[in-house]
Amino acid sequence: MSITPPAGADGPTLVFLHEGLGSVRMWRDWPTRLCAHLGCAGLVYSRQGYGQSDPVPDVRGPSGQTDASRHGRLLPDYMHHEAFEVLPSLLQVLGIERPVLLGHSDGGTIALLHASRWEVRGCIVMAPHIMVEPISLQAIQQARRAFEQGALRERLAAYHADVDCAFWQWNEVWLSPAFASFDIRADLATIQAPLLAIQGFDDPYGTLAQIEEIAQAVPHTRLLTLPACGHSPHRDQPQAVEHAVADFMACLASRRT
Repeated sequence: MSITPPAGADGPTLVFLHEGLGSVRMWRDWPTRLCAHLGCAGLVYSRQGYGQSDPVPDVRGPSGQTDASRHGRLLPDYMHHEAFEVLPSLLQVLGIERPVLLGHSDGGTIALLHASRWEVRGCIVMAPHIMVEPISLQAIQQARRAFEQGALRERLAAYHADVDCAFWQWNEVWLSPAFASFDIRADLATIQAPLLAIQGFDDPYGTLAQIEEIAQAVPHTRLLTLPACGHSPHRDQPQAVEHAVADFMACLASRRT
């Protein structure tokens, strides 16, 4: 989904990267409202297997790829693949240069990885994962129980054409033994772009250590920690997040002068 900028706007495009169970629709109207407030263009898309995108054949089977379409389970480096192969190709096809990346959860991790290799105007991450914490695995195990035995499958079905594909490709890779060593802290040191990292105090999927470690690796990082906030800062504390993003974008604009 493309968000058209106001007439005369010449700022960067804001590219929204969704969470592990997200999609275009799961962002609701927040990207449109945010871009209208900022006066910038936007791009919102669903990764393969999410939302209305092409499903992943045999999503719980052996991993593989035919041409540009993958099949089977996600591999532990799936976020590297999205950041280093899928996103650059998409931006090139759409003619988007030096965007501002705004990623949530898995999308935040993808944004960080992309910014570590490609030039971007800025990078905004909400509840990113740069390493695996026990709290994350506990929450993902609880999500599996809620999907199999509770109401989570029904709730997610409103946002995904193939809800089983969307859920299992995320859940199984995170709970796989091979993913336990996932850690991108060494990749972060090469990020040169301005960076805003946001985390809620009550996030069941990660602690403040996630963004504190980002700030250690990237000293120019701006940190925003939010009370009464879980895993979705843009929904739990929308005003605080929008204010921080607007201030961040204003600083980016001032760097051009």
